[in-house]
Amino acid sequence: MTDTKLQVENTYLNMDLLRFTTAGSVDDGKSTLIGRLLYDSKSIFEDQMEAIEKSSKSSGEEEVNLALLTDGLQAEREQKITIDVAYRYFATPKRKFIIADTPGHTQYTRNMVTGASTADLAIILVDASKGLLTQSRRHAFISSLLRIPHLVVAVNKMDLVNYNEKVFDEIVADFKEFSHKLDISDITFIPISALQGDNVVDKGENMDWYNGTTLLHHLENVKVDAGENVRDFRLPVQYVIRPGRTFRGFAGQIASGHIRPGDEVKVLPSGLTTKVKEIVTRDGNLEAAFTGDSITLTMEDEIDISRGDMIVRKNNVPTIRNEFEAYLCWLNEKAMSLNKQYILQHTSRTVQVYVEDLLYRINVDTLSREDADNLELNEIGRVKLKTSQSLFFDPYQINQRTGSFIIIDLASNVTVGAGMIRAGSTVSKKHVNVSSGKEISPNVVWEPWNIPREEREKRNGHKAKVLWFTGISGAGKSTIAKELERRLWEKGKQTVLLDGDQVRHGLNGDLGFSLKDRTENIRRVGQVARLFFEHGNIVLCTFVSPYIKDRQAAKAMLPNDSDFIEIHVTCRSETAKQRDPKGLYEKAKKGEITNLTGYDSEHEAPEKPSLRINTDEITVKDAVESIIDSFEL
Repeated sequence: MTDTKLQVENTYLNMDLLRFTTAGSVDDGKSTLIGRLLYDSKSIFEDQMEAIEKSSKSSGEEEVNLALLTDGLQAEREQKITIDVAYRYFATPKRKFIIADTPGHTQYTRNMVTGASTADLAIILVDASKGLLTQSRRHAFISSLLRIPHLVVAVNKMDLVNYNEKVFDEIVADFKEFSHKLDISDITFIPISALQGDNVVDKGENMDWYNGTTLLHHLENVKVDAGENVRDFRLPVQYVIRPGRTFRGFAGQIASGHIRPGDEVKVLPSGLTTKVKEIVTRDGNLEAAFTGDSITLTMEDEIDISRGDMIVRKNNVPTIRNEFEAYLCWLNEKAMSLNKQYILQHTSRTVQVYVEDLLYRINVDTLSREDADNLELNEIGRVKLKTSQSLFFDPYQINQRTGSFIIIDLASNVTVGAGMIRAGSTVSKKHVNVSSGKEISPNVVWEPWNIPREEREKRNGHKAKVLWFTGISGAGKSTIAKELERRLWEKGKQTVLLDGDQVRHGLNGDLGFSLKDRTENIRRVGQVARLFFEHGNIVLCTFVSPYIKDRQAAKAMLPNDSDFIEIHVTCRSETAKQRDPKGLYEKAKKGEITNLTGYDSEHEAPEKPSLRINTDEITVKDAVESIIDSFEL
């Protein structure tokens, strides 16, 4: 590579990057505007230009349709609308750009949220011939909600109103009146004609009355990263790297702040403190690392850190709560349900969550608050959430990376919601246990494990695990678990067997079989299993545990998903009733007991268990062998 080429490449790599999104009502000209930006800034290859010229001609259009540069989906070209979020990249001598062209139709508002979520600037287009419409107001509100620092209101199609200054002034006045309710400090108004090119890249000759900047000039010079959080160091741990016995590193991308070797840090949720030993990257060790850097930290001390933990400064910690309020944008055709179990993904931490309350729905046209029972597709509301484990977060307005989250449907694994945690959203002043999410006395202080699990595992010669056997009564859970424990014991493994009947004779003797009591039964067992797990044991839990959400909550108490092995033991209903080892089915038949799982109460079978065993088809001995072989016990 020549010196000149190398210099050009280095110049490009070191240029500032501006991410911006375009939004507005249908047919406001978003795609045409982007096409004009690319065309007039000479960012289109010859073969691309030839392709859209050919496509425009075949569609019977007299002029080249620059919108075809971004409307890539076949359905978009046929309907001449934008459906998906189209990303385009271009550069000028001053700056690099990533454009997200988002849909204008109301039903695609969720796509606008996706495209705008990482933007530094939003361009809201307004059709000069139509004025300020509902969808433009909606997109402006979403931009405000997402804390996009810069907003450009591009009044497009000025050619259709003969470049009338009065029309532009009226739209500016309407938007300013509406924007008083928005939390956006920097708003710029630019009259343009994307079709003719006026004030997009060049000034043009049709609006002498306008003395402001062109759109491209504004994009090249607007200040970026002004709102970046450089104070609060937050490193969500994504991966623990242990290539050998001599190295143990904790990898992740810095969400905010900076770090240097020797800095004192605290690990959440354990609260353990240590000092940073090294900052390791693939290109060598660093003297300092900053927001956005992907790094691996090594520590001065051997402490327990897992995926989903967060490393912060010793005296600068985020909020630690399992209850909080947030603005939630619903992204799914199936409406949000109160008290339904979902999955919440926050930084690298995954927990169970349910919407405890919908405080109000926001009318994005008027910004007024409305009473509602749920949120439908594309609706936004303020909600109260409760998670199975505490999150480590900052309010979204302070730290967008640690203040945002997504909600995932438990059954389909589809992302159904996106949220922003509100400032002052700690709805309870009580302290919360970081594992269970239950409120505890503020006088109770978390006590770290005296002997780390890793040391116990090393002495035991095996990894700690929790094997959770679930299924109806009579399926064979306890029989298989008892034989498995005997086999593991004979192999020198450290084991603990938690049996449903034994636990209900003591620890859970105060609980019945209502929905609430069954949930509490599994919560307590999950906590006990966690204690034995942290002491290096292979814990075998045999419980009917009929509800998916309860089993998921027990799983979430462990540091890693791989620590929890869910084994579904099943058989035909007739087989279980014939076996009836405890006489429960006979009692249910006589009406002596009710809500017996497998008789008059449903067992929610796991869709994707770690292992499924059908005892109609396999012997106890073969089942045990299958478990040992499958999980290398």
